[in-house]
Amino acid sequence: MIASSALPLGGWIGAWHAPSREVTAALLAFASGALVTAVAIELFEAAFEHGGAWRAGLAFLAGATIFIVADTWLERRKHRRHAAGGGIGFALLAGVTLDGVPENLAMGVGLVEGTSLALLVAIFVSNLPEAIVGAEKMREAGMSERAILGIWTAAAILLAIPVLVGYGALEGVSESALSWPLGLAAGAVLASLADTLMPEAYEEARGKPRIAYFTALGFLLSFLVSTA
Repeated sequence: MIASSALPLGGWIGAWHAPSREVTAALLAFASGALVTAVAIELFEAAFEHGGAWRAGLAFLAGATIFIVADTWLERRKHRRHAAGGGIGFALLAGVTLDGVPENLAMGVGLVEGTSLALLVAIFVSNLPEAIVGAEKMREAGMSERAILGIWTAAAILLAIPVLVGYGALEGVSESALSWPLGLAAGAVLASLADTLMPEAYEEARGKPRIAYFTALGFLLSFLVSTA
């Protein structure tokens, strides 16, 4: 609930009073760094410890592959829908959902091992600026504030489902079996970082190199939280 609440909150901010592009870029970059820590420590390291190098590595590559294939298919559909003159709300909702599914699935898997504060913070911080940017673009396309808030609230509800699936389906499984979903989620989240969050951060920052500092800051603070 906490992680998903960032979506309607970001939708409300973007629909009524979006921050400057530099602030949004800083949030996106910070979230990227925080998620790198979560992938390395909370997900892949746990997958490696439970299942060894080959099992964790195969699951990691499978997760990255699944995300890339799904994202490529979605991008093609988005271009066709935009060319047809509609569907912007659906396209943005689907895009954020695709990015959020591996993150929230990882959250559910993490609950099996014990709640991860670092992963929770990273997901919340990544959801907030993505929703702000998406809501702002929806507003520019002429959508009403009420419709925008409804879309991002629906996204929050949809993304709560993978958390329940990740926890309910995997509670009580062996540690070696748990290595597969942990590695799968790690690969998918890292692929989404390279494909979505980091490029969006630099695009919003108009290529200014100082955005890299916020990425490093996100990594550092997330690491400190995870080791506290």
